[in-house]
Amino acid sequence: MTSLRAVAGYLPSRSVPIRSLQDDLGLTDAQIKVFERFYGLSHILRDPDGTAADLMLAAAGKLDALRGREHLIRYVIQARTMPVIAPYPVNPIHDVRAALGLRHAEAFAVHNHACASGLLAVELSGRLLASDGDPDALALIFTGEKTFTPAARTVPGTAINGEGAAAILVGLDGDRDRVLGYATRTDGRFSAGLSLSNEAAAEFQQIYPEALAGVLTEAVETAGLTLGDLTLVLPHNVNRVSWVRLCKLVGLPLERVFLDNVPVTGHCFCADPFLNYQSARELGRLQPGDHYLMAAVGLGATFSAMVFQH
Repeated sequence: MTSLRAVAGYLPSRSVPIRSLQDDLGLTDAQIKVFERFYGLSHILRDPDGTAADLMLAAAGKLDALRGREHLIRYVIQARTMPVIAPYPVNPIHDVRAALGLRHAEAFAVHNHACASGLLAVELSGRLLASDGDPDALALIFTGEKTFTPAARTVPGTAINGEGAAAILVGLDGDRDRVLGYATRTDGRFSAGLSLSNEAAAEFQQIYPEALAGVLTEAVETAGLTLGDLTLVLPHNVNRVSWVRLCKLVGLPLERVFLDNVPVTGHCFCADPFLNYQSARELGRLQPGDHYLMAAVGLGATFSAMVFQH
């Protein structure tokens, strides 16, 4: 059974009010007010001098469980939203592998599920480790990206992106944070992502709550549970209103969705659920034996959910 052996997050120290980004993002006063008052956004985090590799290494530096286990790392995986995150021929994940002394491990990236690729990487890690036959082997996953292009800085009308990163150590048969169920569904009608026509974008917003509700329900059913059995939902931090709508649709109390980071970090690509996991643990929101769910939606459009037992 796949399990999260450890999770560490890195949050840059520079907090930027989204109102100060109005000109940079080409937003009107009315749009800024919607983001602040309706979507619950306030600030995002930026690391102006750091590179993509710096973000990953900063997260790895906080992953204490990695120390002394470097020889057990079989895979180093970057789960990312965008196909290209650095100018050619730079390959950040290979640079990170070398810097951490993990040249013996296989390194690659997954991005096909966009912002849901972090959950895909956990699922894939479990499958790879199980097929290798070494019960002690581990995978090291990195999430989080730089907002280095205009397209990387915002999801139009939905979210404003920030820079944060997480490092996740994955193994088999751990005694906590075990994966109990996973569900994912891609709706190819919206494969154009940020290039959707106005009509298609409106249709995507319309089907969004039910599509996400479908994978949440499927994941908990695969785990032999119901939504009512969940102590906490760790979401992707696009905005608050999307989760208000989801909770009304499925009858889930809003207080079970961890939204504390939405106004603080913004949307940090694939890192959101894992950054929320770390925050929830620090706040005592997860206790041994609790069932919780991570959820994410990637443009393109992929809806994913994964159920764990803490």
